[in-house]
Amino acid sequence: MAEIFNRYEKKYLITDEMFDELTAVLSGAMTGDKYNKDGFVYPICNIYYDTPDDNLIRRSLAKPKYKEKVRLRAYGVPDGADKVFVEIKKKYLGSVNKRRAAMPLNEAYNLLEKGELPDIVPKKIARVAEELKYASDNYGLVPKVCLFYERYALFDKDNANFRVSFDRNIIARRTDLRLESGIYGERLLDEGYWLMEVKTRNAFPLWFTKLLSEHKIYPVSFSKYGTEYKQMLRNTIHERELCRTA
Repeated sequence: MAEIFNRYEKKYLITDEMFDELTAVLSGAMTGDKYNKDGFVYPICNIYYDTPDDNLIRRSLAKPKYKEKVRLRAYGVPDGADKVFVEIKKKYLGSVNKRRAAMPLNEAYNLLEKGELPDIVPKKIARVAEELKYASDNYGLVPKVCLFYERYALFDKDNANFRVSFDRNIIARRTDLRLESGIYGERLLDEGYWLMEVKTRNAFPLWFTKLLSEHKIYPVSFSKYGTEYKQMLRNTIHERELCRTA
């Protein structure tokens, strides 16, 4: 089925100690999402798609009023027949709109990399699939980076539109760009830290705002794909300098 999300997002970097303190409080007002089957973290596997010259991520890092990203997402390591999500995420003046559709992995590859719609497109995902086909054709999308992390996610028991997620062990690679190849790559976030993301359609609940204030937790600007891209550029520059001095 197609899913549409409209919301605002804030990000925070916290330590293991902060994570323990926050989740101890949050567990009283919130509940784990459907992927937290064992009550703790679950793996998320992504491929981010971009133009051959990295136009989408370069534009995103310039902090324009409008930007967008295209990715393929799986919960766990998939194979060719497993259902995954193809997603297009747009942000305008802080408001995020995410549209996604579920389909088998092989069909997702064909849609994003070749602009080929599945032979049979269910009506409930047709609009999102067409939008992603347009993005593939318009941008000439190619896979750029595999990005993985472990997530712990909670929903407000009284307001399903208020969500808090915690990501750790964020790693990425720019070779072997297939999710079925498994989880491995270079670390983007140091051990002992979590990226906390808060997502809501409206203002934060007052009790949550007070919780952040009490723990002196403040928003940061952190894009997983953006962080990886900047790290890749630094590594490339370093390698060139080594070659010149060799």
